[in-house]
Amino acid sequence: MSKMLLQFFRNDQLFQRGLSRFQRALAKVLAIAMVVVIIAATIQLLVVIGTEVSPGNSPLLGPELERVLGDVLALLITIEVLENITAYLKDHRIQVELVLATAITAMARKIIVLPADVGGKPLLVASLGLGTLALCAAYWLISRGGNQLKA
Repeated sequence: MSKMLLQFFRNDQLFQRGLSRFQRALAKVLAIAMVVVIIAATIQLLVVIGTEVSPGNSPLLGPELERVLGDVLALLITIEVLENITAYLKDHRIQVELVLATAITAMARKIIVLPADVGGKPLLVASLGLGTLALCAAYWLISRGGNQLKA
């Protein structure tokens, strides 16, 4: 057993294959976990929408609308993360354009769900704006050229 383990660490090609198998197995576990999260988040979102539009409630006005939009965007971000994992499993490449799109969606969600009293925090608003601009600029640059990095 120890001889096999020693050979495994000495043989670079064998070691690389082992690492590659481990990465694929881990990505599959993460993909399954993301599917579970997506199903649970979808059910939760449908319950929230059903509760908010039921008779006797104001139909998705004010903070309720922001909460539902935040939940929808969180679900979209989760789906994009699953797509990132799936794309990596297919061809072992990180699709930078997709990662940046996910980050832009996350930033948009953060901006949408900001509380109304954020006006007293100009540094937060400015940093979110600069972060969004940086992500959009990176997305634009990547979309003009190659959008994949070899993992």
